Amino acid sequence: MNKPTPITMKDIARELGVSVATVSRALKDSPRISEAQREKIKAYAREHNFYPNILAESLRKSRLQPTKAIGVIVPQINHFYFSSILSGIEDQATQRGYLVVVAQSNENYDDEVRICDSFLLNRCCGIIVSQAKNTQKYDHFQKMIDNNLPLVFYDRICTGLNTSRVVVDDYMGAFNAVSHLINTGCRRIAFFGTAMNLEISKNRYNGYRDALLKNGITPDDRFYVHCDNRDEAEVITPQLLNLEDGPDAFFAVNDDTAIGILYTAKRMGFRIPEDISICGFTNGERAIACDPMLTTVEQRGPQLGKEAVDILLDKVEGLTPPDKVEKRVVRTRLILRGTTR
Repeated sequence: MNKPTPITMKDIARELGVSVATVSRALKDSPRISEAQREKIKAYAREHNFYPNILAESLRKSRLQPTKAIGVIVPQINHFYFSSILSGIEDQATQRGYLVVVAQSNENYDDEVRICDSFLLNRCCGIIVSQAKNTQKYDHFQKMIDNNLPLVFYDRICTGLNTSRVVVDDYMGAFNAVSHLINTGCRRIAFFGTAMNLEISKNRYNGYRDALLKNGITPDDRFYVHCDNRDEAEVITPQLLNLEDGPDAFFAVNDDTAIGILYTAKRMGFRIPEDISICGFTNGERAIACDPMLTTVEQRGPQLGKEAVDILLDKVEGLTPPDKVEKRVVRTRLILRGTTR
């Protein structure tokens, strides 16, 4: 099925039998156009998902050339991993002559929808997005596809849509990390993960579980915990370590959670790594600022950002077919430091 072509003000003018200038004035609520005519034109525009190019218009008024802009949605800019991806996106986009417009969803579905509408309204030439944790519906992404707007997911992908994406090898990253813990003598390994509606969560959990099974260890349901931040880790960790047969190692979905486990275990009198081994997932700056420094899985965020830009702009510039779906995987690397034996 062919995707609908976005309509223009010329299309609206032709269908309603008015001039383009009349359509433009009506959409701006100009008093020169009757209220009835304004409402008729705006209703037609809404019905056909018309989004005026506000950015281009503002640039024309300022006598500047239209800017080639990529919209990027980041769940949390203050998260090291996302900021490292953004760095890669900006570097590669700049090299290819494009401006990057960044918006933060704050892990909120409603904000994500609002941002998508804004990017459509301002006619960004393409969108790169990592979805919010609580996103369960994907109509706002489908709207972009229906408007022929190139869309590339990174890190947190939308499995409900067949779109291009770039991810790290979460499964092998987790599998190798847990295998290392086992190879250094750990047998009771806890996993602190995040919501299972996210593909990265499923892949990291499956890597953790398969590493246990491959080494003849039966997964213990008590040791799988929904926890993905430091504050919660400091509350939950004592509950596990106070068990008579508690964990002798922890694998965490990110570095902040791992660091919460680390300092909690130390406060409780455990030696790291002699008594408890700990491994994170990110390799951010905090991984080398803790004591001992954190063993972790490096995600190579800048490379992921570069790959996402190349996929998007190759579509924008016609170097690849617009309907081609690319799925790239960036390899991870286990960085061994002082929190494991």
